[in-house]
Amino acid sequence: MTYNKKNIEDIDVAGKKVLVRCDFNVPLKDGVITSDKRIVEALPTIKYLLSKGAKVILCSHMGKPKGEVVAKYSLAPVAARLTELLGQTVELAADTIGADAKSKAAALKEGQALLLENTRFDKREEKNDPEFAKELASMAEIFVNDAFGAAHRAHASTAGVADYIPAVCGYLVEKEISVMGKALETPERPFVAILGGAKVADKLNVIDNLLTKVDTLIIGGGMAFTFAAAKGYGVGKSLLDDTKLDYCREMMEKAEKNGVQLLLPIDTTVADGFPNPIDAPIDVTVVDSDKIPADKEGLDIGNKTMELYANAVKAAKTVVWNGPMGVFENPTLAKGTIAVAEALAESEAITIVGGGDSAAACEQLGFADRITHISTGGGASLEFLEGLELPGIACLLDK
Repeated sequence: MTYNKKNIEDIDVAGKKVLVRCDFNVPLKDGVITSDKRIVEALPTIKYLLSKGAKVILCSHMGKPKGEVVAKYSLAPVAARLTELLGQTVELAADTIGADAKSKAAALKEGQALLLENTRFDKREEKNDPEFAKELASMAEIFVNDAFGAAHRAHASTAGVADYIPAVCGYLVEKEISVMGKALETPERPFVAILGGAKVADKLNVIDNLLTKVDTLIIGGGMAFTFAAAKGYGVGKSLLDDTKLDYCREMMEKAEKNGVQLLLPIDTTVADGFPNPIDAPIDVTVVDSDKIPADKEGLDIGNKTMELYANAVKAAKTVVWNGPMGVFENPTLAKGTIAVAEALAESEAITIVGGGDSAAACEQLGFADRITHISTGGGASLEFLEGLELPGIACLLDK
């Protein structure tokens, strides 16, 4: 995977029709946008193109309409919010590649923007159908991918259109691939990666890839219990994937062979069972990780582990974090995740947080502005850490 891709400043966009793939998959409640973060993050690219006299055609997916036109997944609220944020009208086409989209795109003047309706209203989008991609590309002369959150998908609007018109990245995608790409290719050392989340299975390839790159790998969250069981510890009623015990043993051997420090929890916050509902008050105790009682469930890291992990972060020059340390939706069980977020916020290192729960934790706790980079893509950032080629990046022109 090469990370050195052409961006919007490397091409002449004046007077040209530019198709921009954004990630406007924003959360909605009763048709109202509850967080416009993804729209705001797309603004620098859109404003640059408009200021250079481009005719901007925006497109995105929203939700999972499965190739049908579903009213609640219309991008109408996004068009309205873009109109407010840009201070100029952003019309919404009634379709994606139909007569209305084409006539509105053809009528655009320099410095104007149009939003196409949800790309996933057509079932050919997710199949990366060449005919659909060609029709979409036919409306423009240049393609800009600024949707990192969808860059791991080989869909018509994220990758397919690049077969027909020159493709470059927007500012958002450029930041993602330059910061994360540099961290993985030429990190400042010591390089520490922290992986959390529920299942080992979700992170198999990430662990494997990172053990060839990092100096220290920290494991937390539900998947730590499979590692503990692989070491011969009893884990009580904790989450355990007994099909992955051999894999965990292999990874511990690989860490040793590569001279990588593999840190696992030394103490664990346990309770009688999973909180129900998830944010309900819960009685907990902290026990050593090799002494989890048979009738208890591990739900967060303990205080000694928080200190161990924070010290590893303090010594680092580059830190990548993906996945919470416990059931962070519960205030009592969020302490481990908060401790890690705090350690990153206080660190002098280059700090990168993969999307999803870790990003949400940093934002909710008010640490976001003290993190070097918070990724906008959960699945995409994981595949990036796996070392996989992302179709929405691979299709862009190299510098």
